[in-house]
Amino acid sequence: MPATARLRRAALAASLCSAVALGATACGPFSGGTNDAAAPAGPFGGLSGPQILDKAVDTTKTATSLHLAIDVRTTDGPMKSSVSTDLQGQCTGTMAIGATGTAELVRPADKAVYLRFDEALLKEQVKGESPDVQKAVLKELKGRWMKTDAKDPDAKDMLDLCDLKALLADFEQTSRGTVQGEETTLDGRRALVLRQTLGGEKSTFYVATEGKPYLLKVVTTGGREPGTIALSDFDRPVVAKAPAKKDVVDEKSLG
Repeated sequence: MPATARLRRAALAASLCSAVALGATACGPFSGGTNDAAAPAGPFGGLSGPQILDKAVDTTKTATSLHLAIDVRTTDGPMKSSVSTDLQGQCTGTMAIGATGTAELVRPADKAVYLRFDEALLKEQVKGESPDVQKAVLKELKGRWMKTDAKDPDAKDMLDLCDLKALLADFEQTSRGTVQGEETTLDGRRALVLRQTLGGEKSTFYVATEGKPYLLKVVTTGGREPGTIALSDFDRPVVAKAPAKKDVVDEKSLG
């Protein structure tokens, strides 16, 4: 069924660039920089703003698992995703693609991945098909999970956000020009605010001041892809269980 491949590619296009490197050069929002700015004493002692951000990025790259909440406006439209993943490849989450609909994803620690699309997204993807095909797709997949081999090329696209090892390896952030701000509370956790302005883009970073100095949140205004990326649940076990067999449709059976 051609529509299934289009669904997965659409989800990838909406999420990957915004999430993988928190603004690596290819994605744009946080690349570049200005001269390092000195920072006043604070929770990180005499470290400057750039040094604190570097420390936060280095610490975040040591995580064995984490949760990513992404809410950005990409060149393809608005995109939201909420994904938990670990170094073993276990992954669970949701992706809202524009105003069309939502896809759910579960990847247990095995060779399969399970995808479930809401009715709105199913209808959007088969609207160009014949009435019979549309009816068959909705009957077969509405409310059910589609099982796919994780090595399938199209499934691989959807699983890029589940590859924590690759995400952390690519986790880079230009720190030049970062200025230290005030300390605040973010979702009940104390955090230091760092700010950076690059051309027409303004970025605000929140770094944990209690426990390990993880990067907790990045908020960007202006630029091509403004939005928010929040990180949490560091080193917390990811629970990704395969759906019940009665709720699963094997992609191979779809033809």
